Amino acid sequence: MIAIIDYDMGNLRSVQKGFERVGHPCIITRDPKEISNASHVVLPGVGAFKDCMENLKNYGLVDPILFAIKSGKPFLGICLGLQLLFSESEEFGRHEGLDVIKGKVVRFAPELQTQDSELKIPHMGWNDIKMKNRPPMLKDIADGSYLYFVHSYYVVPKDDSVTATKTYYGIDFVSSIWKDNVFACQFHPEKSQKVGLQILKNFGDMK
Repeated sequence: MIAIIDYDMGNLRSVQKGFERVGHPCIITRDPKEISNASHVVLPGVGAFKDCMENLKNYGLVDPILFAIKSGKPFLGICLGLQLLFSESEEFGRHEGLDVIKGKVVRFAPELQTQDSELKIPHMGWNDIKMKNRPPMLKDIADGSYLYFVHSYYVVPKDDSVTATKTYYGIDFVSSIWKDNVFACQFHPEKSQKVGLQILKNFGDMK
């Protein structure tokens, strides 16, 4: 059973429906026991970093998340769920994250542009990923595949060896990371049609 962590941030039902479409049952929960008993754990998220961290603390979910990661069970972070895994974020001041991945979360520069046009922030819409390391979650996903993004901030790992994919949007930014049993992505697999559903299936298939 896959546990999708509920901390009042993000469209959890769309993530749940994505897993159900590829044949993996899952529950939306903030119960530490259910998270502990789950075979796989998902941390989604949409919103402000500071608010999300406060909700995780207020609901007593920080320790269950860290325990799930340390236990070695497959762990997936989506969008803000990727950013929360990092040491700190610069969103509206400096705020501490879960510190699972050393590094920080920074904002796209306001003057971001390509050679022929200015780029809008947030980065919203379809963009391609370039493989740097291929984790099991990206099995059968072609290099250059397009996925759906909505974000104004991106992660900067201290150790680039955790980088799974990068994406170009005025700069090359890290669009997913992989460390041991943890895979986390800036894009939304649940909104990325066939390719995204394949990623969810790959994650659910992991033992």
